[in-house]
Amino acid sequence: MARPVTIFTGQWADLPLEELAKIMAGFGYDGLELACWGDHLDVFKAAKDLDYCKKQKAILDKHNLKLFAISNHLAGQLVCDLNNDSRSDAFAPDDCAGNAEKKRAWAVEAMKATAHAAKNMGVSVVNGFTGSSIWHLLYSFPPVSDQMIEDGFAYFAKMWNPILDEFDECGVKFALEVHPTEIAFDIVTAKKALEAIKHRPTFGFNFDPSHLHWQMVSPVRFLQEFSDRIYHVHMKDAALQLDGYSGILGSHLNFGKPNRGWDFRSLGHGGVNFEEIIRMLNQIGYQGPLSVEWEDSGMDRMHGAKEACEFVKKVDFKPSEIAFDSAFDR
Repeated sequence: MARPVTIFTGQWADLPLEELAKIMAGFGYDGLELACWGDHLDVFKAAKDLDYCKKQKAILDKHNLKLFAISNHLAGQLVCDLNNDSRSDAFAPDDCAGNAEKKRAWAVEAMKATAHAAKNMGVSVVNGFTGSSIWHLLYSFPPVSDQMIEDGFAYFAKMWNPILDEFDECGVKFALEVHPTEIAFDIVTAKKALEAIKHRPTFGFNFDPSHLHWQMVSPVRFLQEFSDRIYHVHMKDAALQLDGYSGILGSHLNFGKPNRGWDFRSLGHGGVNFEEIIRMLNQIGYQGPLSVEWEDSGMDRMHGAKEACEFVKKVDFKPSEIAFDSAFDR
């Protein structure tokens, strides 16, 4: 095994951290990627209270689990999301519900606090979302001008540069999970996002192949294109289920519905070629954690989490330190 195997706790935030840590340690995980919701990590507390940080880390230490990254997707989404409508009311405090700009202002402060929380927790990477003010313009009808798209990337830079300044101050990197509804959702838009913030080193990517696979974007090509910006890796699978009936846009069918054109799957049960991903990670020199993000509407999550840990440990391998034919030299 070349890299530590962790699991993102976002989909498990209904369980207390103490209970979850015991379960995941029992499944064989090397660490947790803590979500900044539930009782797993309160970023406002962690940004100011070192005793609180010690308490959270002690829970992991008790179960011999390491911490390599924290993740604040929910607050990050609110920063640039155009609508911040009722769908995201649960992402922010109750007194922000129904007020899009109040949610946005809270989210900016939450992301700044997340940088300080990461520093106090002893990690150098925060994963998350950015939101997007132009995602609704994906299909160009009514017609979308080039200027409207440029304005969206400029707004992203305006909102995120002050947040990234805080990350710089803390010596922490922000890793965007390239994902539909974010400012970057494929290779082209990831390049535009980097251009918008003038390629500042603080901003990179949390590589998640599942979101690329169903869009028919090559995950391996993504790694090649951004070899110096891969700050964290999610291990998640997805399956294309195009049978001529429903389409790639999901048909307004929720995850797990049998007629969806694609869906997330537990690791090894979809179409992502993880061996080629591991080979490319070796080529670009990534030695950080491989963090399972478990999502599969058709499988028991305890079964899936245990199986996923075993899958990652089996598929991962170290790069070669010598040429295989070096023994032929005289």
